[in-house]
Amino acid sequence: MYAAWLGALLVGLVLGLLGSGGSILTVPVLVYLVGVPDKLAIAESLGIVTLISLVGAIPFAYRRLVSWRNVWLFGLPGMVGAYGGAYLSIYVPGPVQLAIFALVMLLAAVMMFRRPAAMSGPEDGQRKSWKIMLDGLGVGALTGLVGVGGGFLIVPALVLLGGLPMHLAIGTSLLIIALKSISGFIKYVDVMHDAGFSIHWDLVLIFGAIGIVGSFIGGRIGAYVPQARLKRGFAVFLLLIGVVILWQNAAKMIG
Repeated sequence: MYAAWLGALLVGLVLGLLGSGGSILTVPVLVYLVGVPDKLAIAESLGIVTLISLVGAIPFAYRRLVSWRNVWLFGLPGMVGAYGGAYLSIYVPGPVQLAIFALVMLLAAVMMFRRPAAMSGPEDGQRKSWKIMLDGLGVGALTGLVGVGGGFLIVPALVLLGGLPMHLAIGTSLLIIALKSISGFIKYVDVMHDAGFSIHWDLVLIFGAIGIVGSFIGGRIGAYVPQARLKRGFAVFLLLIGVVILWQNAAKMIG
């Protein structure tokens, strides 16, 4: 179990260091280190991500580094999408969900490998409101289906569509992740109950607490470590894990 607690700490550290990407480790930690069944791991990861991202957003909100307009424009459709994604999970086998999750990991790795281009949003963010809402709906559905927060997708959308500066986009994305995750988690509680599973509330709370501590430690360390090097190292890590998970679950689907 010590490996699992270290995994939870790693989730928080990555979130604090990079501002996104930590939640994408939660499902593999629960499945491979704790031994939680795939569907239950996806459900519980949403509860854990809710706690970590919500607490992580507090310092940003305190410093007024949150765009509340974009929180609602992206977050509310995201909540609808996450709830719908969790509902659709009833009809998707666990190995298929994990295979999709692995593909998301590979996508995240590719995006982190790319050199950060100078992103600039539109002069008038109001013009892109419908695109922000549509993107929120799609990312929310992905969150509900496979249990990933999607910060690596939300931040670019807020910058390019919402016209936010990067420092404002990060704080805003944390609140959006919390909103989407809690919506999906609420639906998953019912889905898991109907499937004969019970949420491990102690696991969710302990993982969340350790992840929160890790996020604050990561935030302090991140001020002294080059972000570009960190992102590329984490991208390699995601690439390796994503390939292994995809291989295992593709074999299950074929077999």
